[in-house]
Amino acid sequence: MSLSPQQIVTALTQMLGADSVVSEPGQMAGYVSEPRRRFHVPALAVALPRTVEEVQGLMAWANENAVRVIPQAGNTGLVGGQVPMFGDEIIVSISRLEGVRNVDAAAGHMTLDAGTTLHEAHEVAEKAGMLFPLYIASQGSARIGGVLGSNAGGVQVLSYGNARELCLGVEAVLADGSLYSGLNALRKDNTGYDLKDLLVGSEGTLGIITAATLKLFPKPDFHETAFLNVASPDAALELFTRIRGRAGNMLTAFELMPRIGIALQLKHGMIAQDPAPEPSAWHVLVEISVPRGGEAGRLAAAVEEAFSDGLVSNGTIAGSLKHRDEMWLAREQMSEVQSREGASIKHDVSVPVAAVPELIARGTEAAERLVPGIRAVPFGHLGDGNIHFNFSQPEGADALAFMAGAGEIHEAVYAVVRELGGSVSAEHGIGQLKTALLVAVKDPVALKMMRAIKSALDPKDILNPGKLLG
Repeated sequence: MSLSPQQIVTALTQMLGADSVVSEPGQMAGYVSEPRRRFHVPALAVALPRTVEEVQGLMAWANENAVRVIPQAGNTGLVGGQVPMFGDEIIVSISRLEGVRNVDAAAGHMTLDAGTTLHEAHEVAEKAGMLFPLYIASQGSARIGGVLGSNAGGVQVLSYGNARELCLGVEAVLADGSLYSGLNALRKDNTGYDLKDLLVGSEGTLGIITAATLKLFPKPDFHETAFLNVASPDAALELFTRIRGRAGNMLTAFELMPRIGIALQLKHGMIAQDPAPEPSAWHVLVEISVPRGGEAGRLAAAVEEAFSDGLVSNGTIAGSLKHRDEMWLAREQMSEVQSREGASIKHDVSVPVAAVPELIARGTEAAERLVPGIRAVPFGHLGDGNIHFNFSQPEGADALAFMAGAGEIHEAVYAVVRELGGSVSAEHGIGQLKTALLVAVKDPVALKMMRAIKSALDPKDILNPGKLLG
């Protein structure tokens, strides 16, 4: 017999204590409302366990009683993977599982509890004289469990890889309450299936990550950062190829931005001054991280050569840490500023790096045919082919009417992505937003394998039901 909502709240309170259970709708608002405010389904309750053992006990009880559970970390996800779909779920927040279990700078790794924020992870690495190179806009509130659960990317994937590549091992509570103890720090382990990689990126559908062993890297001696004007994405791609040839793995970021993104930030007062010396159709933010003993001036030499060859029309190289931060602020606010201009239709896609200019050209043309006056704002990680292909409503348009046509825009952009051999989700995941799309584009055999894994590890489908696989 299924439990009533009150019985569920009572059982949670008995397990965790009254101060670890939230059941009043008003108090749950911060847990059920996600950043883009697209989903508005309530939860039965929010559980806030303090220990791994409490997570185990909670999951064993949930499995026995077929209570559906949504794992949640910092609630920063952009595809609705961390909020309810049906209204009969409980949210299990790992936010109280904070702490440092181990730091070994010499071996190049640290082990953190999954509720630790990404910003705190950076501080732990910094204190050890090392670098943890995963940086995303929400790092002040995003937590390690969610970062791994969604396989977050960030601005330094080009050199260091995404979350999966930065993780050596995980500890996770499975659907039946059992504990997978995979917190090893081995660089090589050829003993069968890589279960860590299975859990990372599973969006909470296979287990609740409670801790992780993460890679640490030597800190760069200094950064060389430039904000450059280019005429087109094609020119930006040629510039990327040249700078990468000079800098190799020291090229840690290469970000493409359209002029409209900078202009809107200036219009709404989000930046105090233009990071570019003069307007240009496109801009790139380039950063080289120079290791100890490395040669200075490599970026300046590459920029000078590109300027002589007409690839760069103007630009500036950061002369101070403050100047560098101002350049990065203009990049990090590229998505947020669109909310100041009304409704926007967003895509997180990737294609082979060489195909980025064609993606932007064809995708923009297709959207403009469907909605005259639509404003394309494609930006992102050109160096790894991941573009946030966003569209703002035409000036003065009705926001609801604009969003009513989102399906056609999505279909047009995703068609181009598929033709170019790309992915419809580069770093944000599937969540509940893209489940139907995943079924439409994923190889049927791959889907069959994924569903078999889900059924084996969570036969009652209580972990994040409806997400990822639908």
